[in-house]
Amino acid sequence: MLPRRSSLTGLAVGLFAVYVAHTCWVMYGIVHTRPCLAASRDGEAGDGCIRPYLARRPKLQLSVYTTTRSNIGTENNVDLVLNVENFDVESKFERTVNVSVPKKTRNNGTLYAFIFLHHAGTLPWHDGKEVHIVSPLTTYMIPKPEEINLLTGESVTRQIEAEKKQTYALDEPVSHWRSRLTLNVMVEDFVFDGSSLPADVHRYMKMVQLGKTVHYLPILFIDQLSNRVKDLMIINRSTTELPLTVSYDKISLGKLRFWIHMQDAVYSLQQFGFSEKDADEVKGIFVDTNLYFLALTFFVAAFHLLFDFLAFKNDISFWKKKKSMIGMSTKAVLWRCFSTVIIFLFLLDEQTSLLVLIPAGVGAVIELWKVKKALKMTIEWGGLIPSFKFGTFTESEKKTEAYDTQAMKYLSYLLYPLCIGGAVYSLLNIKYKSWYSWLINSFVNGVYAFGFLFMLPQLFVNYKMKSVAHLPWKAFTYKAFNTFIDDIFAFIITMPTSHRLACFRDDVVFLVYLYQRWLYPVDKSRVNEYGESYEEKPKRKPHKE
Repeated sequence: MLPRRSSLTGLAVGLFAVYVAHTCWVMYGIVHTRPCLAASRDGEAGDGCIRPYLARRPKLQLSVYTTTRSNIGTENNVDLVLNVENFDVESKFERTVNVSVPKKTRNNGTLYAFIFLHHAGTLPWHDGKEVHIVSPLTTYMIPKPEEINLLTGESVTRQIEAEKKQTYALDEPVSHWRSRLTLNVMVEDFVFDGSSLPADVHRYMKMVQLGKTVHYLPILFIDQLSNRVKDLMIINRSTTELPLTVSYDKISLGKLRFWIHMQDAVYSLQQFGFSEKDADEVKGIFVDTNLYFLALTFFVAAFHLLFDFLAFKNDISFWKKKKSMIGMSTKAVLWRCFSTVIIFLFLLDEQTSLLVLIPAGVGAVIELWKVKKALKMTIEWGGLIPSFKFGTFTESEKKTEAYDTQAMKYLSYLLYPLCIGGAVYSLLNIKYKSWYSWLINSFVNGVYAFGFLFMLPQLFVNYKMKSVAHLPWKAFTYKAFNTFIDDIFAFIITMPTSHRLACFRDDVVFLVYLYQRWLYPVDKSRVNEYGESYEEKPKRKPHKE
């Protein structure tokens, strides 16, 4: 019979290996497209190959039009905002133009951009070999609440907005302007196999028959991942013109297919109810990161997820079997619960992505459950009003509690002045949306800046008891792996400075834990965290002949 304890871990590791292998295979299929083998034999009619029209080196022109209609058939009711003659698909450029905003768009309407790639000297409506793509230049999002100084009531934009004030309901989405438009053209002279054309690229392709062979016209692509929330601008009713930055760069076939899949994934998230801000968090992962580093990040994140699961599993198992708080710092458990709940409320107040908010909420619930176990708390319901009862502590547990209280007494002399001073400083110098926002930010800054100090009582208890056998070392080990992974990306991935420093503070405490484990080797005769002694042989049922 397989050991019960390792079965779940083995299953998790096995599923993880299958997941990574499957993902690698899928990614290889995306970035590597099989070319048409018949193309190597001088192309003849009916060989099934689809050749690039760009290989004929045509003279092209890029035109960008705006209109309030999602479909256009003629040049009526359109505005030309950018015209690039003698367009070179190999040359990168960026230009900023001013776009007239129609009255319909100013009244929460939509404005579309039509991008045409056509032969030079010919209007796109008269060119049978033109390609075009459409993209909305506006999106709807709930405006961010204005931040003010809570003592003086002054805001940064009060004087500017006093002249042209426009009120919005904070819970109603309003029209925002996308100030960037990023264009790409696939420039590889790649010959596709007509019988196995990739579905992702096929919807962007337009084929024409030239003589006996079939050609595909230039593949024009709009990089929607580059549309970030930070580039959005609220459209006021008094606004008549807005800036639009049009940038162009060539793109390879492999990156094009990868980008198409990523955009489809972001679109699926939005269909499932993710807001523009939620989707922006995912976009930032791809846009702000090098493609090769992104692949490395994926594998590291996958291992991070595995270690998270194993740490979660062992932590739950440890506390589920925990019946005594001997050697465990109750104050440290209470602090972890408090800090986790505060971070969750902070993320909720900042309207953080659901990708971050949901795991933080689950962690807060688990920490509350740990507090219930640590305090031996039982909840009894008398109608709608609950009553809380606490269990009794043994003499050994009371001894541990005395060490814990002594450590907190010394720690409070340093911690409380620092937290209060930081809260007063932020109140005087930083603007917030409300008093609640200031309170939550003050708490979370205290957690990030000085939270590691609350790990010290457990070190003090270990020192007094000369033992570390009571700690959940399996969960600690998996969390340590994740901490070191966080260290690698702390100065690479975009994150608040306070959170970045918090990644390194945990390393110091964990190294002290390791030193204590070396200093106080586990006594084999002591009862471990599962209530078992290493010297005791487990009782087995007699074997039936």
